[in-house]
Amino acid sequence: MAALAHWTAIALYIATTGVAAASLSRQSPAYRQPLLLVLFALAIVAHGVSLAFTLLSDQGFRFDLAAMLSLITCCVALLLLLLSLRHRLNLLILAIAPLAALAEMAAVHAWGGVPPRAQISPGIAAHALLSISAYSLLTLATLQAIYLYWLNQQLHNHRPAGISRMLPPLQTMESLLFGLVAFGQLLLTASLVTGALFVDDLFAQHLVHKTILSILAWVLYSILLWGHWKKGWRGNTAVRWTLSAFAVLMLAFFGSKLALEVIFARH
Repeated sequence: MAALAHWTAIALYIATTGVAAASLSRQSPAYRQPLLLVLFALAIVAHGVSLAFTLLSDQGFRFDLAAMLSLITCCVALLLLLLSLRHRLNLLILAIAPLAALAEMAAVHAWGGVPPRAQISPGIAAHALLSISAYSLLTLATLQAIYLYWLNQQLHNHRPAGISRMLPPLQTMESLLFGLVAFGQLLLTASLVTGALFVDDLFAQHLVHKTILSILAWVLYSILLWGHWKKGWRGNTAVRWTLSAFAVLMLAFFGSKLALEVIFARH
């Protein structure tokens, strides 16, 4: 069952990537859009079933880098699917689907240096859930920011691409960006609060650098939201702040796990 779900998810993500690319054509038939969403939804379901087997090993719960990357990409894909029911976000699906397939492959065929946990307290479980939800939303916000940067460049150079005419208006996409950042920031705040309440010893668990970088990312996202609401920041200014904050946040999470599981584990 695990192997079937694993390979089904990868195959469906690959099919989703192909249909998403084809749907960006001006001559794309109307049936491709519902077909794309159906394939994407089935891929996410298969990915979720596979994750149930991957994360829950015989030794306990997996929290290594590959497993967490697969879980986050699955959450990002699910959020993107829900948003796609209202907005045409095929370009973002085209970006996420192959990444989710690679993450699923890595989670099953690679194992980090962190041993599984036999038991997890409710507080730590809540902290992990909030963290993953925050990372997922802010990942989508970053992809949205990259698209907005590209679209702004096209408009600035008076070269509106054919793809851009098939997507929601710029103002709608900007509103979506700041909505994602705001909800992601709210979840990141809750994640930091639960971490402070339920993580006993940051120094013993080598979490100091992760906490400091997460707080720095929180500050950067706060400045971005303040600048948008008080100063009217938008366009490339908003993009730069979004990318900077996300780079720090990913360094906090994946950078720390990479260092602990790969670099330090070899010494």
